[in-house]
Amino acid sequence: MQYRLDKYGNELSVLGFGCMRFTGNAGHIDLDKAEKEILRAYELGVNYYDTAYIYNGSEVAIGEIFERNNMRDKIHIATKLPHYMVRSRADMDSLFEEQLKRLRTDHIDYYLMHMLTDIASWNRIKELGIIEWLEDRKARGQIRQTGFSYHGNSDMFIQILDDYDWDFAQIQYNYIDEHSQAGRTGLEYAESKGIPIIIMEPLRGGKLINLPSPAKAIIDAHPSHRSAAEWGLGWLYDQSGVKVVLSGMNSVEMIEENCRIASAYEPGSFTEEDHDTISEIVRQYHAHMRVGCTGCRYCMPCPRNVDIPGTFAAYNRQAVDGKLGGLKEYFMCTAMRKDYTGPANCVECGLCEQHCPQKIKIRKELKNARKALETPIYKIARRFAPLFMRF
Repeated sequence: MQYRLDKYGNELSVLGFGCMRFTGNAGHIDLDKAEKEILRAYELGVNYYDTAYIYNGSEVAIGEIFERNNMRDKIHIATKLPHYMVRSRADMDSLFEEQLKRLRTDHIDYYLMHMLTDIASWNRIKELGIIEWLEDRKARGQIRQTGFSYHGNSDMFIQILDDYDWDFAQIQYNYIDEHSQAGRTGLEYAESKGIPIIIMEPLRGGKLINLPSPAKAIIDAHPSHRSAAEWGLGWLYDQSGVKVVLSGMNSVEMIEENCRIASAYEPGSFTEEDHDTISEIVRQYHAHMRVGCTGCRYCMPCPRNVDIPGTFAAYNRQAVDGKLGGLKEYFMCTAMRKDYTGPANCVECGLCEQHCPQKIKIRKELKNARKALETPIYKIARRFAPLFMRF
């Protein structure tokens, strides 16, 4: 495993374990499977584990796993304050104390303000006394380092960086998002200030593995025989400002492969030809996608039960793989359920757009998706979906 240093010289594994996507259903995590995966990652050198208050069951699961394997002092825990749930200092206290209890620990190594989107979202919690609260918890030793996760443009990201003495920050960054959100501009500015950057969505929620056919053909034909994941992760490890890359790993095989990649790339590993290849992949990718949805699910749950990420995934797949592929995926995510979850349910309340990190015009794009996907074949099949569900 390769390690890079945080602001205070602590070694962090360049591959971090994103703990949002453990295997399970209906909010119940398969704890035995998660434990095997965490232990294998730890054996291979992963020491940074990222969770959040709102990741259903995640804090409780890793707290139990770390405690019963006597790992707490051997790893770093990163978790997040849901500032959007905070209305007073008492809320900060109660949420944080609950997190300590869930995680079975007396301190958090890396504590983030979860999903700041602009300077206004930071100013709101500043007015509630967040800086004084953070400093108090740090003085008590309950928080070791403070940071924030961010979804917004680079200008606002820089304003937030400059407004407080942050220890680190977390951004969505990959070769598709190089010049959107905080982007390379934000990454390099943070590096100039000595602020370590943690990367989320390095493979854009799996979109950079399941690439459009023309982009995939470029990878398949390349003499290096790198996988799509290796191209995406290697591109990140090639940059010195990147300290940790989070991956939501949910199989031992994925962990072992990602650890291999994390050991293979250092800053400057990519050649000029490698960067040219990435540029061509990006060109082909943008030529085929309709909606820039990463599947992060911050838009969910929809009060009208619209499966927004599922709809957009099908809409994009239709553009990449043809009508049948898109129709099949759309039918499965909207009609083959107890209750219909398609865009026809949308009442255009706009709540989803308030939380979308990509700033997608969701209401407009849902209409476009419905028009493209709810073909006569779909409508006929949907009429018989209750019969299928009965069996």
